[in-house]
Amino acid sequence: MNRTLHIRGLIALAAVALSLYVALTVPVHLGLDLRGGTQIVLETRPTATADADSDATDRTVEVLRGRIDALGVTEPTIARSGSNRIVIELPGVQDPTKAADVLGRTAQLTFHQVLGTASSTDDMPKPLPKRPRQQVLPDEAGQLLRLQAASLTGNDVKEAAARFDQQGGAGWHVTVDFKGPGRDGWARLTSEAACHPAGDPSRRVAIVLDNKIISSPQVDPSVACGSGITGGSTQITGSFSDSEARELALLINGGALPVPVETVEQRTVGPTLGAQAITASAWAAVVGTALTSLFIIAAYRLMGALATIALACYGLISYAALAALGATLTLPGLAGFVLAIGMAVDANVLVFERAREEYASHHRPTPRSSLTAGFRNAFSAIADSNITTLIAAGLLFFLASGPVRGFGVTLGIGVLASMLSALVITRVLAGYAAARPWVRRRPCLSGIAHTGTIRDRLTRTSPNLMRNPRRWLAASAAALVLAASGIALRGLDFGIEFTGGRLIEYTTATPVEPDRARASLADAGFPRAVVQTSGDNQLTVRTSPLTNAQAAEITEAIRDLTSRADMLRDETVGPSLGDELRRGALIALAVALAAQLIYLATRFRWLFGTAAVAALAHDVVILIGIFAWLGKPIDGVFLAALLTVIGYSVNDSVVVFDRIRELSRRARKAPLSRISNQALLQTLPRTVNTGMGAAFILTALAVLGGDTLTDFALALLIGLAVGTYSSMFTATPLAIEIHNHTHAPHPATR
Repeated sequence: MNRTLHIRGLIALAAVALSLYVALTVPVHLGLDLRGGTQIVLETRPTATADADSDATDRTVEVLRGRIDALGVTEPTIARSGSNRIVIELPGVQDPTKAADVLGRTAQLTFHQVLGTASSTDDMPKPLPKRPRQQVLPDEAGQLLRLQAASLTGNDVKEAAARFDQQGGAGWHVTVDFKGPGRDGWARLTSEAACHPAGDPSRRVAIVLDNKIISSPQVDPSVACGSGITGGSTQITGSFSDSEARELALLINGGALPVPVETVEQRTVGPTLGAQAITASAWAAVVGTALTSLFIIAAYRLMGALATIALACYGLISYAALAALGATLTLPGLAGFVLAIGMAVDANVLVFERAREEYASHHRPTPRSSLTAGFRNAFSAIADSNITTLIAAGLLFFLASGPVRGFGVTLGIGVLASMLSALVITRVLAGYAAARPWVRRRPCLSGIAHTGTIRDRLTRTSPNLMRNPRRWLAASAAALVLAASGIALRGLDFGIEFTGGRLIEYTTATPVEPDRARASLADAGFPRAVVQTSGDNQLTVRTSPLTNAQAAEITEAIRDLTSRADMLRDETVGPSLGDELRRGALIALAVALAAQLIYLATRFRWLFGTAAVAALAHDVVILIGIFAWLGKPIDGVFLAALLTVIGYSVNDSVVVFDRIRELSRRARKAPLSRISNQALLQTLPRTVNTGMGAAFILTALAVLGGDTLTDFALALLIGLAVGTYSSMFTATPLAIEIHNHTHAPHPATR
């Protein structure tokens, strides 16, 4: 036992030491709202075959979004401005000039048969006027090659990847896999080239990117005429460096831009949030975390104090992981990070409550043995709840993009760090403390030698909460109808990220503090306006769609702050969360829910999995409905809150179902309603204490965090209350009703 504890202690010490080193040496990237970044304005250009209209610009935005994700820039802002301009804001970009060059590449990839060389007296690269299906371009060595019209394009490419071949001597190269007709097209192209003798330029195949030959390999002599290279794969070589190979793979995978773009402006922009808002949010985080720590210490005494230390280690590990991965921290992300500290209390509370049960049952007479049993009995609930969340986080990362993908990264890191904190660090600290002689002599100091106020009251009254499960379902149905009527009657107030709006830029006689501008616009009736400084004495205001009269009011409010404010531009901007991003997010969420259902059905039988997912949908609809009734915006901050609520709802249901599973194994012939009621009563102390821990932080964010975080904290407070209710009084009654209706066998799990 001691040897195992020592090993866990070494693991915990190594994790904390490594995290501390990373936190002190690796700078963390701050988002546009906290620090600002680089703004790049691109303008689409028409071609002979395509107009640079709004539709072409919208398609270009989606291609650029994929390139930005591949560049490793997280939490960017990208939106159409006017009919042919695209405004891109990139936080923490080290080389904005290179970023602008990569984003502006048209990435027109084509594959050509080489017809031969051209004389040195030929004109510089251009299509030959007498033979429009041919083209002359220089190869990598500068030799002019005459090329036939393109046989394949980038649309025929399935995937490209940068690879390093150390043994073969090829160095960095790009592997290209073709799809569909492209596989046969590549075989046909190489079979024609193979009909020419080795060394003949016509035996080469030219790979052209943006009208420049990047590679022109010769078909291997082993390939016979008429057979070609089958398998639908090839390599692009060309003495690439690692960054050049990755950039080329990025461009090929990202696809070609529908129309060419030109960089018309590049500058530094200030943060979208003021210093006062950031300071207020920081104070809210400190106060909320302190209140949560005091509550846990008051509830669990010595074990609570040790859990607080473990939670501090959790915060350090999570922060170090985000910094090491180069994640970008935004204010909602930081708020979610602080909330995750409150949610990480859950695993500790689960263990301590199980230890209290063991101690009260007199089967485990010492705090140390009770803690050991508590960790063992709580492990399945901790594992199942965290695995379901990890499934959702992984699918959001792989299937979504933009801020939803970033949320998946943050969520996954938080879950893994939480498990390390609770199952390793807390266990080590609690194990060493429980072994002290003074704890054995005075077990009440440990915090687990008594059952607690809530459990004592439930033991005395022993209420039958599941006597009539249909009443709870009727209450849930009424809440759903009320929420749905709010969505139908009031509608949803989508924010500028979803709807687009208006962008007005001013040049002022003297610098204008963004905080003063925000306050002035709020007084004028535009509290949601996004204000940024840009360049010298320039101010940008972004709002939802405006009438000309409202735009004039904004201009007047800005002019009240300075002696002169001239309008530089006034344009309509598109949504930063475009159709493709929203569609990808919805697909990722749907797949994540299906995967969670399958996992829960495997672990708890299908009726519990169905009940958990139904309760999750219940929570989402009610949260959206309440925001509709209140007239609150549905924006990117709300989206982050909604995703957090989804994770919390599933976790809460899993804890209850895990206890039902455990009790079912002991009493296989007992009715499910009786077992469920007993499970609810046993898990209710954990539910209350976990909810209180998170509520302290959320209340502090709502009261002290300023206007920026009020809606975020409100959404999470609503989700916390609704999720707690639904796990007990929606998911559990629904599982009972499904079980009774289908006359299923007893639900003891496999």
